[in-house]
Amino acid sequence: MKFNWPAEMTQPLLLSLALHAAIVVVLVTGLSLPSSFDKPLAVQVNLTEQPTLDEIVQAVTVDQAAVDQQIQRIQQQQRDKEAAEAKRVADLERRAEEARKQREAEQKKQRELAAQQERERQQLDKQRADAAAKQAAAEKAAADAEAKRKREEEAARKAEEARKKQEAEAKRLAEEQKKREEEARQKAERERQLQQQLAEEARQRDRARAQQVEGEVAKYSALIRQTIQRNWNIDESMRGKECELEIRVAASGFVISVDSGRGDALVCQTARAAVLKAGTLPVSPDPDVFKKMSTIKIRMAPYQN
Repeated sequence: MKFNWPAEMTQPLLLSLALHAAIVVVLVTGLSLPSSFDKPLAVQVNLTEQPTLDEIVQAVTVDQAAVDQQIQRIQQQQRDKEAAEAKRVADLERRAEEARKQREAEQKKQRELAAQQERERQQLDKQRADAAAKQAAAEKAAADAEAKRKREEEAARKAEEARKKQEAEAKRLAEEQKKREEEARQKAERERQLQQQLAEEARQRDRARAQQVEGEVAKYSALIRQTIQRNWNIDESMRGKECELEIRVAASGFVISVDSGRGDALVCQTARAAVLKAGTLPVSPDPDVFKKMSTIKIRMAPYQN
């Protein structure tokens, strides 16, 4: 197919196409070209000749394909360059990171070494201080032990002196105590013997007095029985019978009371009447005898010899 372009449009169209082609080439090559494209691209446009429309279309088609191919090649080179640059940058960053880590590790190692050296220095200082303190403590302990030994020796000496003095004093006191105890024992023995003698004499006096009182009681009992019998009316029906009366008398002999008696009723009745009839019974002026006879139990039998 063939286009018929007007004559007046042929020359401007060719000029426009040539200029656009030149601009595209310049723009593409201006991005980033390899070393072989460092020189400026010379675009020559021959305006004297006027190509036909087919030649113009063909030329435009050929130039556009070359331009596209050149653009693709340039873009691929740009991508390769960017990838290489990214790889270089990444490698630089990686090496920088490794260097940083190595530097930090070295700094950490140096810090740890410094800390270790500081700890070792402090430990050594502590060991020296501990050794000095132990030595001072040992010297002080030795001095304290020596002072304690001297104090103990002095205390032991004084304790021995005090013990001997105490033993001597205890011996003296024991002898004095023994002497006092012996004197007290002898005195107690004398007193015991005296008390025993006095007690024996008292017992003898008591026995004599008791015998005397018993004799007086028996005597006055007989006198009381005789007084009652003198005032007692008896008969043969009372023979062989008896009655026990309990009589209370005053110190003057006055009959205070007579119980009803224990025994034959007739004997008791008549005997009681005889006591009351007498009114006064003979009593001892001796208080001990009267004490035993203030209340007297007497057994009465009418025909008892």
